[in-house]
Amino acid sequence: MSVEMTIEAHADELRERARSRRRPQLAALVLVLERYALVVLLGALIVFFAVLPSTRDSFLTVANIRNVAANEAVIAIAALAALIPLIAGQFDVSVGAVLGMVSVAVAALTVRAGLPVPIALILGVVMGACVGALNGFIVAYLRASSFIITLGMATLVGGLVSLYTKDQVILGVPQSISNFGTLNWLGVPRVVWLLAIVALGVGYVLRHTVFGRQLLSIGANPRSAWLVGIPVPLVVLLSFVVAGALAGIAGTVELARTGSGNPQVGSGYTLSALAAAFLGSTTIRPGRFNVPGTIVGVFFVAISVNGLTLAGAADWVEPVFNGAAVVIAVAASTVLAHRRGTATER
Repeated sequence: MSVEMTIEAHADELRERARSRRRPQLAALVLVLERYALVVLLGALIVFFAVLPSTRDSFLTVANIRNVAANEAVIAIAALAALIPLIAGQFDVSVGAVLGMVSVAVAALTVRAGLPVPIALILGVVMGACVGALNGFIVAYLRASSFIITLGMATLVGGLVSLYTKDQVILGVPQSISNFGTLNWLGVPRVVWLLAIVALGVGYVLRHTVFGRQLLSIGANPRSAWLVGIPVPLVVLLSFVVAGALAGIAGTVELARTGSGNPQVGSGYTLSALAAAFLGSTTIRPGRFNVPGTIVGVFFVAISVNGLTLAGAADWVEPVFNGAAVVIAVAASTVLAHRRGTATER
């Protein structure tokens, strides 16, 4: 072998070693970008609207920030409600209807029945959990489609609310409820503090309890979960109960924010909640539904819509944004889930 061939072979070996060293670095960079792309995009949106001439004077004001955060507390809690069954591979599209039902129920219990506020609030959340239990029983034990059952339940609940209220708004909600929805504590809206507590609680349950691990196992492979001894029907049932209770909490927050029980409120929250949950599955822990990602998803859509509205965008912007978010997020979540599954098999 000539000296030139030896040198060339050595150079090829050095280049291959360099490429081998770069591959893990490139893979790590891709992983970071995949995990935090939506977070980075959210930050970029905030900077964009902060410097945009038509929004820079109003976007980053304390009043606007508080308003966005407080308004999104309802959607965020509803999204966390939808998140629980999704982790187990089930859909709950009744969260918006349950939210509206509890909002009207608590208003009626306090205004018409004269019950004390704490009892009315507890009863409202229990009502949400009962609807969730009915959903869960039919889905888990009768093996019905969760999407169809909860869609039917949403229609049923909405009809019953309309029947009870005769499509009239219930006014005269106690001031203590309205104060919770409109006042601040330490400069932060009270409902945002409640959202933080709910998010931390849900996150803890999913990451550090047997129930949370069982949900993840069922969502990954229900048959395998059954074979290792997990009571799949019971866990699925409980996931809907928790979802109903959380939707009930979101309903009480909606009542506190608006100060009235509106029978027309509720159904519009379902798409926003699902959009946030699916957007959340594309970030932080890509391919998996997760609490931090869901909160990021909520505020990504909210800040986008708020900035565009301040810039003078038309009313159709919000539904278009929510619809597009669902389509894109579901597609991205599916791709990421397949990639994660393929990587696990390897």
